[in-house]
Amino acid sequence: MTLREKLIGIALKWHQAYGNAPGITGTLGEYDAAMMVGCTEEEYRSQMRDRSVVARGYDFKHCGKRYQVRANRPSGRRGSPVTWVRKPRNYEWDFFLWVHYNTDFKPREVWLWPVADFRARLGEKRRLSPADIRRGKRLYPKHDEG
Repeated sequence: MTLREKLIGIALKWHQAYGNAPGITGTLGEYDAAMMVGCTEEEYRSQMRDRSVVARGYDFKHCGKRYQVRANRPSGRRGSPVTWVRKPRNYEWDFFLWVHYNTDFKPREVWLWPVADFRARLGEKRRLSPADIRRGKRLYPKHDEG
């Protein structure tokens, strides 16, 4: 069992026992996004060891590019679908990634935006919806994966 699977297992047990999952969505989103763009475990691990959780600008680097990540997960309760995506506060990144999970922390969809496209098409919007983000490039599932 991987460390990721263990973390999710504990979070889901907590959710079952107490009605809310611990706040792992953002951390898991960063990890999953890094793996999706081609980071190796070691590359990700080595850069995250020296990076603060509240570091400004971007969440991780890969091949010289900076990535900013947002992730959402519905609670599974009635009336809890994802309706908004938190907008980045700055543009000190090269790519924006949105990871949308199902209730079991499995990615449902992942979307990518280059910074220039994001600024031009979404920069003036005060509130971003999943529909806004879905105007970017879909990374997962790929078109042939359904």
